[in-house]
Amino acid sequence: MSPSDPATDLFAQLRREPDVDAPELVAVDATDRLLLDEAAELIRQHPDGVVVIDDSHGALTLGAVALHGATGVRVHQDLLVGELALAGNAERTGHAGTYRSLPLGAELVRGARVVLAQAPKGLDALRELAEVVAADADPDVTLLVGGRVKHMTHAMNDVLGERFSDVHATRGRQKSRLLVARGPKPGTSSFPVCREHPDLGLTVCAHGAAFAGAKVDRGTRALLRSLPGAVPDAATALDLGCGTGVLAVGLAMARPELSVVASDQSAAACASAEATVAANGLTGRVTVTRDDAAGSVPDGSVDLVVCNPPFHLGVAVHAAAAERLFDAAARVLRPGGELWCVYNSHLPHRDALRRVVGPTRQVTRDPTFTVTASTRR
Repeated sequence: MSPSDPATDLFAQLRREPDVDAPELVAVDATDRLLLDEAAELIRQHPDGVVVIDDSHGALTLGAVALHGATGVRVHQDLLVGELALAGNAERTGHAGTYRSLPLGAELVRGARVVLAQAPKGLDALRELAEVVAADADPDVTLLVGGRVKHMTHAMNDVLGERFSDVHATRGRQKSRLLVARGPKPGTSSFPVCREHPDLGLTVCAHGAAFAGAKVDRGTRALLRSLPGAVPDAATALDLGCGTGVLAVGLAMARPELSVVASDQSAAACASAEATVAANGLTGRVTVTRDDAAGSVPDGSVDLVVCNPPFHLGVAVHAAAAERLFDAAARVLRPGGELWCVYNSHLPHRDALRRVVGPTRQVTRDPTFTVTASTRR
């Protein structure tokens, strides 16, 4: 019998939970494997200088530890479900306590020699990542950013080139490729970016990985326009999946009697929402919490939930991400409370809202966006 492969044995134990699961979604992908293979010698040379950024479910962190001997790995994952999946997988594989989770900032990367990162979806997120690494990592740091070839662009090289003197791409393997950056050029941070929106009467602030940046997307605008008449006697409101906090701030500004919570599982979103709240003079009026599907909000405690749900999981279109938020809304709403939701008009969310939350009526609809109100049974 042939000897087993350590990587195969390790990766076979990894799970996505508590993240959304489906046959086409995986806990380990070809980019994870390529990053670990390309970084193997560097990790062995600098086992105590390894940082991992946006490890989807723990493959990079646990692979660096179990396969290449890394110790005390520092990890930042924007999504809370990623943190929870890593913790579960570390326990499952016997590697609990081998890493530390930290915010994206100086403590995460100070003195780092090897930084492994899954490529973020947006250039601003990559820019903030590069700024953080260049500012505080070791001058001899190597940053390896991996992604699927079809999503890698020359603009990513240019963004890394703003903060590193040497940037090059590796050859592709199994439709994945790495960008390798060396020679950091430290500088001041560009984030959060803040932008005034006079038509809305508010300022939006955003960190790099926040959806829509400091802009206000059309779906959020559609929901904002519809909210003045939502649950007029409401005392408590939750902006579920708050992003930069626009809906929470809009509610708090328009309705001083409301106690508003803004919740998101993204660390970048929560930092952005906190900055947006402060920029609009609402500190103390809006509470921002980093939660997976409003996990810290008590059952039946909220009068009004507002939500502009995602329709992507990573780069894949998938309804399950929105349906997890619908489940959360149903849990936290009091009987008779309402979920006001905006979504792309072609998506079949109304049936799910009726099934999960309760009777659902259309508030507004155009060819692009639909706003609905669902009453908790």
